[in-house]
Amino acid sequence: MEYDTLIIGGGPAGCTAALYAARAGLQTPLLTGPELGGQLASAGTVENCPGSAPSSGPDLAAAMLEQARKAGAELRGETAVSLDLSRRTVRTSAGTYQGRTVIYAAGARPRTLDVPGAETLRGRGVSFCAACDGPLFRGRDAAVVGGGNSAVGEALDLSRLCRRVWLVHRRNALRAERRELERLEAAENIMPIWNAEITAILGRDRVTGLSYRDISTGELRQLACDGVFVAIGRLPNTEPLRGQLHLDAAGYVPAGEDTRTELPGVFAAGDVRQKSLRQIVTAAADGAMAAHMAADWLGHQ
Repeated sequence: MEYDTLIIGGGPAGCTAALYAARAGLQTPLLTGPELGGQLASAGTVENCPGSAPSSGPDLAAAMLEQARKAGAELRGETAVSLDLSRRTVRTSAGTYQGRTVIYAAGARPRTLDVPGAETLRGRGVSFCAACDGPLFRGRDAAVVGGGNSAVGEALDLSRLCRRVWLVHRRNALRAERRELERLEAAENIMPIWNAEITAILGRDRVTGLSYRDISTGELRQLACDGVFVAIGRLPNTEPLRGQLHLDAAGYVPAGEDTRTELPGVFAAGDVRQKSLRQIVTAAADGAMAAHMAADWLGHQ
């Protein structure tokens, strides 16, 4: 069966695309994959979604999926095994789907620390987004792990909320741009910790600190803090697109604000798209735009 709009990815971008496409009367299967809600499903408390009271990431993800389902989208907990975007065909373990248009919204995943506590305390003090979770640590102490522009940006955002912020980097100098470094130096409550290799995130039910090895001396040390923000990069889930779409050096799809890709009838939405801000609201905006553009493209065929 050929569908009007085939959507890959069950996060905020995919859910919003499914909602708008279904409301436009398009036959819309949403291939969510096994993790319903994408990255949102692993978030702690979400406080920055307009019009929504603070809620857990899984609850918000479930609400988005249910809204798309009620609008008429077909939710399929299937993962795309292979794609042929030139033919707008997707194969899953359950079968093959054909779309007149395709919206690729498979999201991205943060690079994680491969140390004890990093995964078990995720959403309980371990975070990957200061804009999302920073207000939860207002007046408290936090550590940011990383040394690039993202890490400096996270530290600066947290400095306006937290009592103290430690910027923990495994080298003795940051890779951030000069302008960002100047802003960092002007922030009185940000303290760098150099040559530090994280060995564990500490805590049982909540983060209580971290341990690290001083690379210069080999000494093991501990730092007490309430939150650990990991800012060592993100990985877009665009591996299936290689060889079919042009990707930038970091693996993102260079689609514009209209979400169009170089292939007719194929759109990229959410965290897979090259953009400067990745939030729930920007992913949702992409999803709405992609559905609108898909409907417009179909109307001209």
